[in-house]
Amino acid sequence: MSAALTVADSKRAFHSAFPYVIAPLYRRMVDELLVELHLLSRQAGFRSDPLFAAGLVQVFDGFSKGYRPDAHRELLLSAICSASGFDSQSMRQQRDAAIAAMGSHSVEEVQQWIEQAGSGAPEPVAAALAGIRRPDFHYSRLMAVGLLSLLEQAQGADAMDPSALRSYAHDLGSALGLLKDRLDKDLSLYAANLEKMVQAVELMEETVAAERRKRERQQQPSPGDGAPSEPAGEPAAAEAAPSAG
Repeated sequence: MSAALTVADSKRAFHSAFPYVIAPLYRRMVDELLVELHLLSRQAGFRSDPLFAAGLVQVFDGFSKGYRPDAHRELLLSAICSASGFDSQSMRQQRDAAIAAMGSHSVEEVQQWIEQAGSGAPEPVAAALAGIRRPDFHYSRLMAVGLLSLLEQAQGADAMDPSALRSYAHDLGSALGLLKDRLDKDLSLYAANLEKMVQAVELMEETVAAERRKRERQQQPSPGDGAPSEPAGEPAAAEAAPSAG
């Protein structure tokens, strides 16, 4: 992409690739990802790696829960990525490979990899660790989320309290050379916003369900509604049958 392209250009590209109405609940997520990816695509020191891919997919999947129609979710991610020259399919593949690699190792092993500059780590994780140590490395808040999401897949992580796991991610990030205060801010903001989003989605689904029940009740005939009763001996269904059509 030309460096002259602007955020507005990326947004136009997005809407061209995804010409559907987006529910208000999800517009902020879409807008923030579009801006984030646009800015990253202009950074000479930025490289997409498994850590970034894991964070991007984690954020999108978490903040797009409940999106309707569900079949549009992957189209939405694809359009968000392609608007700034990224490939959503490649992102998912990188993320899935990193998660699969992490699932075979313990949290303690992850710490050893970091202390040993990536030595012994599986390829997807080793690539991410090597990227962080580049002199021109450019940090993205999505990497903080990616680090946490990968740690959550390691053996033993499910037994850890979520706050303890986030603290562990902070420590590991610091060992990698990332700013602890920045990691703490980004992960705390992510957790808080995700909780709000989950609550908003639950409220939306409850509201939709309540509206559906209300419509169904309104469509049901009330006792005493309809045509006057027929004289005794006439089947009650005789006049009701046509209304089914």
